[in-house]
Amino acid sequence: MGFHGHLAVVTGGASGLGRLAARRLAAQGVNVAIIDTNEKGLGETAHGLRHVHPYVCDVSKHVDVERTIAEIQHRHGQIDRLMHCAAIMPMGLLNELPSTQIVRQMHINYDGTVFLTKAVLPEMLARKTGDIIIFGSLTGYLPSPWMGAYSATKAATNMYARQLIRENRGSGLRIALVCPPAVNTPLLDTQKTHHKGGFLALCRKAGLVIEPDFVLDEMERALEKGREVIFPGKLAQVGQLVNRLAPDFSWQVLQLMEKAGDIEKGKR
Repeated sequence: MGFHGHLAVVTGGASGLGRLAARRLAAQGVNVAIIDTNEKGLGETAHGLRHVHPYVCDVSKHVDVERTIAEIQHRHGQIDRLMHCAAIMPMGLLNELPSTQIVRQMHINYDGTVFLTKAVLPEMLARKTGDIIIFGSLTGYLPSPWMGAYSATKAATNMYARQLIRENRGSGLRIALVCPPAVNTPLLDTQKTHHKGGFLALCRKAGLVIEPDFVLDEMERALEKGREVIFPGKLAQVGQLVNRLAPDFSWQVLQLMEKAGDIEKGKR
């Protein structure tokens, strides 16, 4: 990995990409502050790792984020990398999901991005060094069946990160947006019981779900090359290109996959 700092903050550290990223950084001897609302999961991530420090924090609450970042800086010193992975992904049609659930996704997935970035950016700019890595999603570019609310939050996150990148070129910071397709993490596993779980099962069967190790490897390689917007894997690269050139076609393909997933699920 191409990170040479001393302290990283990783959100969503109780599971999935966040957990894996924290453990990989800690294996290099980096101090890692992990943030999540899941205290049990944080403890499991940090277990046996003296370089990993858990902090319970709700990233959708500005006061929580400010307090937690200040505490991390007080205890461990300056933050050299923010890696923002925290997100939720309830599925459903926009007409069927409760408004409160749609808005809650925006609070966690988008507001959390803003709060965390604002908490670390000024000090990094003053030092003219630091990494800010924001996990958006391919779905922020590519409308996907049953994921309208999540796609909206990631569209906002993607655009925020792209704007942040442009505003801070030449600052000495490495700011990157990572837009993976479906990743084999607990975030995806939460949808197995959803009535459209057959769609996700078909994606797995077709090899359209990528592994978190691959995402992190691609991210680090891209950072070292100075790339700012990262689409890990061929599927993400082709998907965003096809959607840009033929958005109706990409939607039709996803709908066909959804129907095939329903048929596959009905066989079980």
